[in-house]
Amino acid sequence: MSAEIHHHLLAIAETLSPELSHAIAASAPLSLAPCQDKPFSEHLCRGVAGQQLSVKASDTIWNRVVTSAGEVALIDYIAATTPEMLRACGLSAAKVKTMKAIAQTTVEGQLDANELGQMHHCDRTQRLTAIWGVGQWTADMMNIFYFGDPDIWPDGDVTARKTLEKLTSSRRKTVRTAALFAPYRSYLALHMWRHVDATPV
Repeated sequence: MSAEIHHHLLAIAETLSPELSHAIAASAPLSLAPCQDKPFSEHLCRGVAGQQLSVKASDTIWNRVVTSAGEVALIDYIAATTPEMLRACGLSAAKVKTMKAIAQTTVEGQLDANELGQMHHCDRTQRLTAIWGVGQWTADMMNIFYFGDPDIWPDGDVTARKTLEKLTSSRRKTVRTAALFAPYRSYLALHMWRHVDATPV
């Protein structure tokens, strides 16, 4: 299947620009395997914690959160602990507020992974972005990397957007360009990140 998707992307890219076609052709067919090794709420909190940080800084802060939780289930810990304890791990006040909101939404039963996985990605995004501090970028990353949705174009991701612009045209909106690659826009994003070796956390 990944080879078929690769050929599909190449066929579209060849109609747009030699640079884009070359960038996709230079990579082997990419696969999109959902990463569901932890509960969804933990992945969501991990994504929030790592926003706008280097991989090293993000890992350091998250490891402090996990260590602080000890034997307590992570989401239970985030829900019960004080904001000051989370701030002491290196999280900003806004990220603490968001993670607290995620924990509360989880307790209310609104972040069941099975239920979310059966939703159309637009409805799933609406559910996620209703949480304080969870924006479109975070929802897109969860849709791509946790749920493995094949047709997400994360236009709010600067690297993906700027790379596509550079390989095509800055005068054309990347949302319009990416739409040509439906129903495999997530794979287009993977290729853009691969091209600059900058897959997001």
